[in-house]
Amino acid sequence: MSAQKDCEFLVKRARELVSDDPCAAKAWLITARTLYPSDFNIQYEMYTIERNAERTASAGRLLYDMFINFPDQPIVWREISVITAALRSDSQDKQAQFLRGLFETLPGRVQCEMLLKATEQCFNTLEKAEMLLLLLKRFPESVVQHGVWDYTADLSFLVSEYVTLITLHCLFAPAVCDVLPLVINNMDMRLPASLMQKYMLKAAEFYIGYVTRGPSADAQIQGTQEALKSPSVPRTSQRYVIDGLSEKSSLVAEPWERLLDILAVVGARCEWQGDKGQRSYVDMLQRVKELCRYLPGLEGDTRARCCSQVVICAALVLFRSAFLYISAVQPALFQGVNALSSGPWILVEDLSSVYSEVELERGVVKHAHKKRKLPDGREKTMSSDDEEGSGKGRGRHILLNKTEMPGWAETLESFRTARESWDLLHSHDGLESEFKKICAAWKTDSWLWFRIFLTDMIIYQGQYRKALSSLHQMAAVQQPQPGQQSPSGQVTLEHHRALIQQASCHYALGEYKRACEKLLDVVGALMPPNQEQTKASEDQGRVKTKTRKGNDLRLLPCTCKAVLPFCLQLMLACFKLRAFTDNRDDLSLGHVVVLLQHDWPQGELLFLKAIDKICQQGSFQYENFFNYVTNIDMLEEFAYLRTPEGGRIQLELLPNQGMLIKCSCLLVLHHTVTRGITKGVKEDFRLAMERQVSRCGENLLSVLHRFCINEKIIIIQSLP
Repeated sequence: MSAQKDCEFLVKRARELVSDDPCAAKAWLITARTLYPSDFNIQYEMYTIERNAERTASAGRLLYDMFINFPDQPIVWREISVITAALRSDSQDKQAQFLRGLFETLPGRVQCEMLLKATEQCFNTLEKAEMLLLLLKRFPESVVQHGVWDYTADLSFLVSEYVTLITLHCLFAPAVCDVLPLVINNMDMRLPASLMQKYMLKAAEFYIGYVTRGPSADAQIQGTQEALKSPSVPRTSQRYVIDGLSEKSSLVAEPWERLLDILAVVGARCEWQGDKGQRSYVDMLQRVKELCRYLPGLEGDTRARCCSQVVICAALVLFRSAFLYISAVQPALFQGVNALSSGPWILVEDLSSVYSEVELERGVVKHAHKKRKLPDGREKTMSSDDEEGSGKGRGRHILLNKTEMPGWAETLESFRTARESWDLLHSHDGLESEFKKICAAWKTDSWLWFRIFLTDMIIYQGQYRKALSSLHQMAAVQQPQPGQQSPSGQVTLEHHRALIQQASCHYALGEYKRACEKLLDVVGALMPPNQEQTKASEDQGRVKTKTRKGNDLRLLPCTCKAVLPFCLQLMLACFKLRAFTDNRDDLSLGHVVVLLQHDWPQGELLFLKAIDKICQQGSFQYENFFNYVTNIDMLEEFAYLRTPEGGRIQLELLPNQGMLIKCSCLLVLHHTVTRGITKGVKEDFRLAMERQVSRCGENLLSVLHRFCINEKIIIIQSLP
């Protein structure tokens, strides 16, 4: 105890002399160190004096002595922690520069050993990643001697209730972006192929998660920062996590290119087939497609290596291409995506042939229609003989208006490439099982953007029943919340995109009633445009891709001015076949007449076929006619039917008119009364027609929108 008291006295005496006589203080400590060489407090006091005086050489020698002689002292590691923090920092202040200079005075061997031990003592991933990066840059050979840091095992502290996925990405960035390239490029390290592939997949998981992060990522970071300030969170984690989330350097430039660079190195070190240079993603897909031809004949390690190459490469191409496609058709899902298109798009059945799919009768014209004047003044009698062929039997195409989507070629190419990658990954049982393992590890089922791509792909493949199951789940997820609807209805439309696709799938399956139910739910949330949109020319909108045989698809802009016309066309397609069957169905035929007003005169030939059927029947009853038919050509045609030249067709278009005419038939013996009733009916029809002509200037889309809202129950009940 006397020796301890003597040491304390000598240290205390030195402290008292520091400010007035530094040399005397130093002499006291040298004497004390000579007498008591194993006392840590004496050496630390000497170090403190030299450090405060900013004498780098002497402070460095003393730190070296403490590191060698007192490696278990917490104060030593606190000092080393301060120095390594300065080494990792870009700060140019005086203190940081002094600490970096102090470290440089140490022998290289000691520097390396100090950094290695400091790395081992790190308790969180962010600090350990930065320390390892510092170590690799200064002493790359040390990694070969002491092994590789398995950063995948050190993420356990992040799996907690107060750290979100975006936090994980921020903390993972130094390990993936800076440390990993140095590790895998160090050819002196003999890393097993399984570990290299493990690193590859972890890097891919990070980069894909980073690229596809949602638009609320900044808000999540702020929320995480606030949560980390909770007293229940360790202060060490608070400091490193919050600093990591605040670093601007966490922004990753060109992530897909970085991932491709890592893949090239891993492929070369794992002895994958192909050249050793960097490939593009498209070239990579072509290469693994060729490898798949030989896969069934391979065995053992060769087969396993080939399988791993195909799965990893094809999976990366799949996720990249799917992301590029979804970022074009629904850019709002991602943060920082500069979409070339104007907004969300929906993949649906193409309805451009809706006016020509019914086989029109050829041969004798059964009704001489009212003559129409052509633009140049010539007249032509329109009949079903003028209908052009429907062009059935074509391959499956994706159509869109390329003037509205400037990047249409890249978008369709990305969709095609993603489909090819998916097909390749499911072409062999071994490939499919390995790919499912990756998907399970990455939890791709929770990636909304990828589910949207898969849904579009199975719609393209014609698996409508499977698509409906997926769409039903997404419709529940994307239900609009209170206050989410914008004045333009854009937010509501994005939430209703799943319903629109459901209606399209039900139509493709022939389930017309279900299709109309979904359509009318969508239409009820729309506001009709003030002006009817001019129809784009077909040659502008038609863009094809080489696909399998089947009906065409269309990428439809998710806007009110595009969705409402699509809904009207799809309802027309649902009613058309029913209206033109051999059985009489005036209600369906009336709905068809109302809906044919849209896109007039595109549907004129189909309307004339409807007139032919009315003439064959000799009568027609549709009491909603004057509520929703405002097209002047249609009004003229129906007025013509009442004339002797038109065949004196009996039209019951006024509410309760049918009951009135039936009553007149019971009074056939009372000619005077009957004649009066008939005359009254004719007069009512004439007056109603005159009033209807005055409505021809109304906004047609508003009229049709009102038709869908007011007659919703009747429309649905009209279909089986």
